Amino acid sequence: MPRRHLRMTGAADPLRAALRDIRAGLGVNEDFPHDVLAEAERAATTPHRPVRDATDLPFFTVDPPTSMDLDQAMHLARRAKGGYRVHYAIADVAAFVDPGGPLDKEAHRRVNTLYFPDERVPLHPPVLSEGAASLLPGETRPAVVWTIDLDADGRQSATHVERALVRSRAKLDYDTVQRRIDDGTAEEPVALLKDVGLLRERQEVARGGISLNVPEQEIVERDGHYGLEYRAPLPADGWNAQISLLTGMAAADLMLTYGTGILRTLPSAPDGAVARLRRSAQALHIDWPHHVPYAQVVRSLDPREPHHAAFLQECTALLRGAGYTVFTGGRVPDPAIHAAVADEYTHCTAPLRRLVDRYATEICLAAVAAADVPDWVLTALDALPKEMAEGARKANTVERESVDLVEAALLKDRVGEVFDATVVDVRDDEPATGTVHLTDPAVVARVEGTAPLPLGERLRVRLTQADPGTSKVQFAPA
Repeated sequence: MPRRHLRMTGAADPLRAALRDIRAGLGVNEDFPHDVLAEAERAATTPHRPVRDATDLPFFTVDPPTSMDLDQAMHLARRAKGGYRVHYAIADVAAFVDPGGPLDKEAHRRVNTLYFPDERVPLHPPVLSEGAASLLPGETRPAVVWTIDLDADGRQSATHVERALVRSRAKLDYDTVQRRIDDGTAEEPVALLKDVGLLRERQEVARGGISLNVPEQEIVERDGHYGLEYRAPLPADGWNAQISLLTGMAAADLMLTYGTGILRTLPSAPDGAVARLRRSAQALHIDWPHHVPYAQVVRSLDPREPHHAAFLQECTALLRGAGYTVFTGGRVPDPAIHAAVADEYTHCTAPLRRLVDRYATEICLAAVAAADVPDWVLTALDALPKEMAEGARKANTVERESVDLVEAALLKDRVGEVFDATVVDVRDDEPATGTVHLTDPAVVARVEGTAPLPLGERLRVRLTQADPGTSKVQFAPA
């Protein structure tokens, strides 16, 4: 789970220059080696093509409007005997990447796509990730197609997965999907996203799971100046995410039955972490009675409300212990559960952007075909948790430094100004030091005073430091 989502929509040339410096300082190489690019160019024209043709299914994608690396496409339908059928096509990266070749080695070096506010540094060369392997509309592509049947209550009743050629009919964004569903103009495959999404959300509630609808921080231009605001996710964002979660849970079931796999796992949050979150809830005036579970509180929040948005950002702390667990030989792994999903779960729906998904997919295909897992998958399996952990650390560093840099740059000319804030955390060993959430702009920063800070209270704070060179922002009680 990223620390904070941050998106840049304006030009902000000085910010872009500073972000380039961050990439250089972290050793993030935006360019691919020549042999990797050469292999990608060849693979783009000669992928391994599956036998089955599923281009008759009118798939569609739902992504941010500027996205070109389209991992997933879906088609939803009602079943004649009741319930629903979900077809979920996932980009077949293995159709383009030869095990042990330059592309494969570079993917293991990069591990995942890195997201900066101004651009992304992709896992695979754009000729594949935004071209030949991407499920772009009107293009025939090799894919891994999941067919998942649901009963009338949204419970999974059957699963199948196989390789097939697909062709997406439409590239939709969240705003368009939400608008068409709300005004009744969505065709049934799109309109059913709400029906299926809501049913899966009810199933999530029943099993005790929770999805965090964390708002994005967005850099916006106002009156010639740049500022930070929150962008609340739409219901359609959550419905779309439920299809991916459903597929990840179905994949985990296949692996556990097969006896070999790699799960995405998360232990239950320790009491100390929950207690700390309760303090943040108190600080932000979030009503959290002691008898009410954490998941129920989160589901009651409206990410459009600034104090709710701030609390959702704090909630991501409970997801930081997530990792990957490999198992073989039919042994049930420990841990096996992802605490936020409240079920077994794996990553398999974003292979253009995340290394592990390509391997999880191959295991699921073998499980359904009652075949052996390819040797190249088994050989790499044990090392994947460490590789993914290292990739996650780098991604978190990218996000943390990007946010800190942007906040410092946007506030550098406002040192000395006073802002409205809320004290959301106070250090136990230094009660005059803590963390504040500003109402406007959407900034989270350190505050230091000379007297104990009033946890849970609003506080006027003065900006004492905003240095883009050190990416440091600091406040003091006004």
